[in-house]
Amino acid sequence: MRAIQLNRFGGPDVLDVVEMSKPLPQAGEVLIRVRAAGVNFFEVLMRGDRYAVTPDLPVILGVEAAGTVEALGQGVDTPLIGTRVAAPLFASKRPFGGYADNVTIDAKLAVPLPETLSFEDATALMVQGLTAFHLLRQSPPAGKSVLATAAAGGVGSLLVQLAKRQGASAVIAVAGSRPKLDLARSLGADAAVDYSTSDWPMRVREAAGGAGVDVIYDIVGGSMTAASLEALAPGGELVFAALGRYAIGASELEAMITRNQSLRGFALLPLLSADGLRASLSELFHLAAGGQLAVTQGGRYRLDQANEAHRSLEERRSTGKVVLIP
Repeated sequence: MRAIQLNRFGGPDVLDVVEMSKPLPQAGEVLIRVRAAGVNFFEVLMRGDRYAVTPDLPVILGVEAAGTVEALGQGVDTPLIGTRVAAPLFASKRPFGGYADNVTIDAKLAVPLPETLSFEDATALMVQGLTAFHLLRQSPPAGKSVLATAAAGGVGSLLVQLAKRQGASAVIAVAGSRPKLDLARSLGADAAVDYSTSDWPMRVREAAGGAGVDVIYDIVGGSMTAASLEALAPGGELVFAALGRYAIGASELEAMITRNQSLRGFALLPLLSADGLRASLSELFHLAAGGQLAVTQGGRYRLDQANEAHRSLEERRSTGKVVLIP
């Protein structure tokens, strides 16, 4: 089978196409023929050794895939053969390997897909869908004004819709171009603000009625965090989900204290049990399959174009989910 292997850290061109043996499913596992593999921004950072976690090399990147069950390990029910499933590799004992023609995963983690849900859309609802889903579970938006950063991205585009669905009084989106702002509005954002303008925090406050937003879901980090705090209302909450991209100093923390604001950390994996993972994904899959949640696709690339997919994300040319099609 073909796979995309990272042998050294660097730019997009360090992603090599290699041939290797197809993996064999162990006891309790299934072998999946990959039909779509998700590409995430944290994998771009990981490729350049700029992420909070440094993988051991060589490694096949890719923490989520969707496809059909091709073979079974010992002890797995025969009817699973041919089933369309999602493979949330990030929650498994082998959390990588999605950039390939085949992957194996514990059968208990393989989540069936509704027939009307595409493999590409399924990939968007794993890391990114679960992140949006659990951000809102950690800090519910009902009755509150909320700010979603990177609102045209994979997480942000889902966060906007789910926050509206869960009763936010106002959803304010920030993004960096007119097409991205238009997309956020089309997904239900009550207001959309261009963060490339220097006064964007003031515009967010105005959109929230003057005092600022009650909750900020920060999935960007870096300099965006300090700037967004200017848009947070007294007593508001910043939910920080940008692992490894911290830029909050003592002065920002002191200002938060004086304004009775709170900072809440967010890490997805500790929140996921096997049963909870299946239940959450099943809910997201059925919402999307039923037309109640729109998935924004940001680009389809062949497996051997993984380097181009990474460039698209790194240069922020994409909106929504970027996928590889083996």
